Amino acid sequence: MKMNSVDIRPGNILEYQGGLWRAVKIQHTQPGKGGAYMQVELKNLTDGRKTNERFRSAETVEKVRLDTKDFQFLFAEGDELTFMDKVTYDQVSLPRDLLGEAAEFLTDGMDVTMETYEDKAISVQLPDHIEAVIADTEGVVKGQTASSSYKPARLENGVRVMVPPFIGVGTRIVVDVYAREYVRRAD
Repeated sequence: MKMNSVDIRPGNILEYQGGLWRAVKIQHTQPGKGGAYMQVELKNLTDGRKTNERFRSAETVEKVRLDTKDFQFLFAEGDELTFMDKVTYDQVSLPRDLLGEAAEFLTDGMDVTMETYEDKAISVQLPDHIEAVIADTEGVVKGQTASSSYKPARLENGVRVMVPPFIGVGTRIVVDVYAREYVRRAD
């Protein structure tokens, strides 16, 4: 579907130079001399490289619609992650690199959303927040709780996050998957 370059928004998927690109940042610029243009930071969905492109306001670009499906994570084998379609029960194996650092938060049976283009997986989205248990952390130092300091902690899956001083080993917390930050204690 063709769209005018001034309508590009962050998150849009564009077909550009023979590949699929996600618009990450946009800036509309209207110089005093010459025509207006859109400065767009693009990220390639297949290999992850980034580029900055300048589109004149009169240009059109090809916007791509991705299909989304609900999948369930089954298991990891080496660098391959296996997911199951929750409707058809078909299994799909994808490289761990497709998820990046978020792959460390995968747990058996976790529900994820897979974006596909022409039946090829482009990305896998985990839930924004997950619950995890603290496996190891430092003890509380008396008087340290008065300030808003954080201490390092290791989760059961091996991921390191910074937590408030009152959080101890065995505490169940909520973690932001993509920012890799402590959010709150789990209920």
